[in-house]
Amino acid sequence: QLIDPVKVRLSSVRISVIGCGYLGAVHAACMASLGHQVIGLDVDEAKVASLNSGVPPFYEPGFAELLDEQLAGGRLEFTTDPGRIAQAQIHFIAVGTPQLAGRYAADLSYVRAAVQTLIENVDTSKGPAVIAGKSTVPVGTARHIQDLCDESGNDLIVVWNPEFLREGFAVTDTVHPDRIVYGLPDDPDRAEVGRKVLDECYAELLATGIPRLLTNHPTAELVKVAANSFLATKISFINAMAQLCDATGGDVTQLAEAIGYDDRIGKKFLRAGVGFGGGCLPKDIRAFMARAGELGVDEALTFLREVDAINLRQRDKAVEMASNLLGGRFVGHKVAVLGAAFKPNSDDLRDSPALEVAQQIWSRGADLVITDPAAADALRSKLPNLNVVDTVAEAVAGADVVLLLTEWQEYRDLDPRELRALVRTPNIVDGRNVLDPQRWADAGWTYRGMGRLAGPAAARAQV
Repeated sequence: QLIDPVKVRLSSVRISVIGCGYLGAVHAACMASLGHQVIGLDVDEAKVASLNSGVPPFYEPGFAELLDEQLAGGRLEFTTDPGRIAQAQIHFIAVGTPQLAGRYAADLSYVRAAVQTLIENVDTSKGPAVIAGKSTVPVGTARHIQDLCDESGNDLIVVWNPEFLREGFAVTDTVHPDRIVYGLPDDPDRAEVGRKVLDECYAELLATGIPRLLTNHPTAELVKVAANSFLATKISFINAMAQLCDATGGDVTQLAEAIGYDDRIGKKFLRAGVGFGGGCLPKDIRAFMARAGELGVDEALTFLREVDAINLRQRDKAVEMASNLLGGRFVGHKVAVLGAAFKPNSDDLRDSPALEVAQQIWSRGADLVITDPAAADALRSKLPNLNVVDTVAEAVAGADVVLLLTEWQEYRDLDPRELRALVRTPNIVDGRNVLDPQRWADAGWTYRGMGRLAGPAAARAQV
């Protein structure tokens, strides 16, 4: 049900955020920026110390400045002491739900630990407190948490309030969301308390007209995974079209533009490339499939298996393209990889297509050099055997093939003539379809994109 935003009294709410990783730390700082008193709780002492000193443990544009501002204003702090959260009115659960090793299902151990911490430490002697779940969880989790809270005897009301953050835009997405969803309990009295408390928390945002959707627990849980599954499907669809374009001489960028003019389809998420990755889409669609199986409706989501498979095949396709440019073997050749993070404006290496392609090429005997504007240090720590450098010039010097795998703006803006002077052989694989094929061909490069024309054929297609 879509409810017009209500105007409520703007006031400060005492908030705790359980889990201070990427989601939790950003949410905590943003809630403090709305005027609330916020305390973030995490078990990692080093992370807490870093956040309290104003040093983010991850790269996210605008977050460092926001963190400094809210710490200095006294509205935000981080702790490892669960006793410090006792008096908060809202407790946001923002812990990770990674994929279980060897299985598709989500690991809910961090969620269970967070709930237990709340049960043991939240003081409800003077009235109920609200648990607002932001972690992406299998449908049915919220009701299970409510049952656990009820069994404990604590007056805790569970509301599911999914997040829709995009890495690289997390601060903006938190303070200017396109919608806010409340998954409320079935009990009408509890639902009303949960709604009022969250309305007070989000009063400043609701007053601007941001849509507020009131629904039940399972619908709210499904919103996030359904959205991610739809986006993943759209990305894999255009990548499947790229494979057909490669087989037929078509150009997927022009195909995507043509179908994108249909407002039923839209242009977003229709750029073919090496596919999606990161800490959300891959594990979320797999957990969605696993949960459907547990509910006995696995056939409803069997299409997601092919979505996942198409996505992974694009990584293999990039390796194959680079190999073909080198005569079928990597041994004895230098390969430069531009980009390691799964997307630009992030240092997140989780399930990164760029990193997997690089590792595949390296494992086949290439002299591989990789660079990334934000993720280089994390990459050195994660994979010390890889040759990681800090600049494009270092990476491409003497290279036989260059692969652009993360579409950082500085890579998109590269001058092909200047770069031509640095490499040994001017071969480039544009794994994100962000370069101008004709411009690179005119500069003497052999260009390969994902389902794209190159050289004279590309020029004719533009006429």
